[in-house]
Amino acid sequence: MDNISIPAGERSPEIAFDFEANTFIIRGESYPEDVNAFYGPVMEQFEAHLGALEGSSLQFTFELIYFNSSTAKILIGLFEALDAAAETGNDVSVCWICEEDDDNMEEMGQ
Repeated sequence: MDNISIPAGERSPEIAFDFEANTFIIRGESYPEDVNAFYGPVMEQFEAHLGALEGSSLQFTFELIYFNSSTAKILIGLFEALDAAAETGNDVSVCWICEEDDDNMEEMGQ
């Protein structure tokens, strides 16, 4: 499976998914004009990869400065996929990085 490397745009985050190393990063601001067009192919490939994992370790890092409600729905889908991967015996580690004084973003991560 090919890695995904999308540089941050004006309204979209950087996405760096290394499927071989099982490391996944979403970083920056996320309020793309068409959230499904931006995240759809990424989610499809990510979920297919998770479905094939068994007894693996993976690290997902979220380092978001801002995201809108449409992105929040995508994030919920990501967390559900990560939960499902953990339930099938994979070791899933999630790192939520935010500014120390950003109480809203910290709360979203919790």
